[in-house]
Amino acid sequence: MGNAAGKKETFELNEPDASKVLLVGDFTDWNENPISLKRQKDGVWKASVVLHPGRHEYRYLVDGQWRDDNNCGFRRPNGFGSENCVREVAP
Repeated sequence: MGNAAGKKETFELNEPDASKVLLVGDFTDWNENPISLKRQKDGVWKASVVLHPGRHEYRYLVDGQWRDDNNCGFRRPNGFGSENCVREVAP
């Protein structure tokens, strides 16, 4: 079965005033295993995650508040009255 390890995908969010940014999604069991992003000198928070091919839904938690990825053009409604961002990972 192809590349079982998946592909490294970089997530980044420009939140220069934030003190904590978490990436949550279907690949983290949502709030179960959030991924902490690291703040860069320019105020952009980044994390690289290995994802299996397919469609992945995610959002950011910035200081406890849900945020969308403004760089993501494809979204799907979630059950909470907002939208999840969607990242497609090619096989």
